[in-house]
Amino acid sequence: METLECIKTRRSIRKFKEEKVSHDTIDSIIAAASMAPSWKNTQISRYHIVESKELLNDIAENGTLGFEHNKGIIQGASQLVVVSMIEKRCGYEKDGSFTTSKGDRWEMFDAGIATQTFCLAAHELGVGSVIMGIFDEDKVAEAIQLPEGQKVAALIAIGYPDQECSAPPRKTVDELRNYL
Repeated sequence: METLECIKTRRSIRKFKEEKVSHDTIDSIIAAASMAPSWKNTQISRYHIVESKELLNDIAENGTLGFEHNKGIIQGASQLVVVSMIEKRCGYEKDGSFTTSKGDRWEMFDAGIATQTFCLAAHELGVGSVIMGIFDEDKVAEAIQLPEGQKVAALIAIGYPDQECSAPPRKTVDELRNYL
């Protein structure tokens, strides 16, 4: 698949077949996501693959802030990727000060680039995904026993798609662009 075609055809998939994505396929997706750019090549993103139905249900029940839509997506996914980021590396100088006025927000920027790269690579390999941002960071971190010094950036439900999705309306280039 060509890059622009991948970008244009990737959709958020919320219904999945029961078949799990193989570890080899997930590793290929992560290898591609590892190529995402990051602040001073800090590569702060990490991927925790939740496969246990018990753990998926725990996160769905206790880690979605009561948001029923995400609860159902997680319970219906074959796997859940918890994207975490190593704290206090991205956007910082060696002395611990911030390099720019954006402070630690570069962490989420880099985690977002890596998360989108993960989802595009998944699409290329026939794996559906949806990025979820409504979750209880502390409860998810506790459920997966996230190592100290990391924080949860995003959740990605993955699996083989069990639905077809059309593209929602997009803004025109004229609405998005401003030449100066």
